[in-house]
Amino acid sequence: MTHAFSRRALLAGGFGGFGLAASGLVLPGVAAPALAAPTPAPTDAQVYGAPTVSPLVWQRADPFVTLPVDGMYYFTGSVPEYDRIVVRGSSTIAELGSAAESVVWRRPSTGQMGGHIWAPELHRIDGRWYIYFAAGDGGNVFNIRMYVMESTLADPREPSGWGAPRMIVTPWLSFALDSTTFEHLGRRYLVWAQSEPEIAVNTSLYIAEMASPFALATAPVRIATPTRSWEVQGYKVNEGPAVLVRNGRVFITFSASATDSRYCMGLLTADARADLLDARSWSKSADPVFTTNEQTHQYGPGHNSFTVAEDGVTDVLVYHARDYKDIVGDPLYDPNRHARAQRLYWHADGTPLFGVPVGVGGPIVRLSPADSSSSFVRHHAYELRVDADVRELADCQFRFVSGHSGGDTVSLQSVNFPDRYVRATSTGVRIDPVEATTTYAAEASFQRLPGLANPKGVSLQSLASPGSYLRHDKGRLVLGQASGSKTTFLLT
Repeated sequence: MTHAFSRRALLAGGFGGFGLAASGLVLPGVAAPALAAPTPAPTDAQVYGAPTVSPLVWQRADPFVTLPVDGMYYFTGSVPEYDRIVVRGSSTIAELGSAAESVVWRRPSTGQMGGHIWAPELHRIDGRWYIYFAAGDGGNVFNIRMYVMESTLADPREPSGWGAPRMIVTPWLSFALDSTTFEHLGRRYLVWAQSEPEIAVNTSLYIAEMASPFALATAPVRIATPTRSWEVQGYKVNEGPAVLVRNGRVFITFSASATDSRYCMGLLTADARADLLDARSWSKSADPVFTTNEQTHQYGPGHNSFTVAEDGVTDVLVYHARDYKDIVGDPLYDPNRHARAQRLYWHADGTPLFGVPVGVGGPIVRLSPADSSSSFVRHHAYELRVDADVRELADCQFRFVSGHSGGDTVSLQSVNFPDRYVRATSTGVRIDPVEATTTYAAEASFQRLPGLANPKGVSLQSLASPGSYLRHDKGRLVLGQASGSKTTFLLT
């Protein structure tokens, strides 16, 4: 018995199995192998891994989202009235925006804690819930001190579980707020912002070891004070610390300057093996890591927290920002600081990549050529190219949207210049603003196909130049003929 093998059938099956299963050939006496269903490529939303609803929660500043506990995320934040503490919960981060909200504590009408209630955080410690928050007094709303209260119930949304707040005592009876807690190498720490009487700034950042969830065990150590130009706009402020331990380091983000569009985030870093109570262990970023972005219309991003996505791996940055720059009156009383969430990326050296506050839109992806999977498609001076070690995260972030030519085409929208789209012409590939012409529509529209070299990637065939694809060519992005890995892009 003889069989005719076609070269195409053999190649289609790859070298490993000699193409027999792919060609449907069954040898005599040999059982046909069971064909596993192909694993579908992940959707863009799965690749992004973070919610795309923006804002996530309206009119909730200083947002805090817990890590998942028994399959639930819990959210709290400052309300515009500064008069109560709220908690909501959901099985997904995205659903927190529509989840029912429970008031778990209200300030008294007079006296201690009868003033501004700010920046609650919800922490699970040794099987109990704790809310850390700041409160002023009835006669002086800015006589801000730090407090904590405890619940023994499993559900932190249940008001009846919460005991009376207790003040966290520090060596100075001064303005103190934004306490957060974390455990590292068997020791629990508190990090907070306070006005130290001998320091001529509004607030600096301090760390101390804790004796219990209610009290310090060691003297405070000042680890940051506002000195750089971006930290002293309007007010000299370091506040809102949030802790993330990754890649052999302890990272603390913090917010700086006034609470208007100048509000921004900086970063402190310490080696995870260092003495965290030694101020010399901490280094501060020379520049802010997260700032207002005029193109995405996101102003004053800051006072963040961190959580992880439902996959248990993807880090998610939660923060507040406004959708407009100009504010009438004191920014502190403008109610429209909304809670938002987006993916936190990591550079190859283990440091975080924040990018820009991404604004409204769908899932975000980065594209890596299959022949250079550690590199990314990015724009520089509006020209598209392929680079490794892209530190300007937003330059390599895109959204697939409905194509300008309609039908089943797609267009690639720049994240940090959302009025610009990838446009491929005979002279180059750029991100260009929209033009009301059929030529622009065709040049900015593509057929999105399974990757020619890897079906879990994508290949992008030009509508304006049928048969031509976006192609990686020695660090450039060009239009060219199909060529397997050079015209296949992996989504990350």
